[in-house]
Amino acid sequence: MSPDLTYLLFSTILCFVQVLIAASGANTQVGLTTLAGNREDLPDMVGWAGRARRAHLNMIENLVLFAALVLIAAVAGKANATTAMGAMIFFVGVIGMAMIAWVLLQAV
Repeated sequence: MSPDLTYLLFSTILCFVQVLIAASGANTQVGLTTLAGNREDLPDMVGWAGRARRAHLNMIENLVLFAALVLIAAVAGKANATTAMGAMIFFVGVIGMAMIAWVLLQAV
């Protein structure tokens, strides 16, 4: 597997971890029965749960564009050292944002 696709895989795993953290926070604020329902009139998450949710939504927005670019480069056969470095920069940046979000979650 190319480095580009490896970083895409790692980014997807990180996104999954973020959804688990955000769901855990939402569960502490509104409860499992509310989350398992139809989610109409779901209150805004506050504190660390809100921050975790926003971090996860930010990751989803960025992961869609990143995945599209990596997959297009892979299918077109244009993946090279430059695209691998770009994928690495994206992943390291996302890890940095996740670490900053985690530190801010601990401060709340």
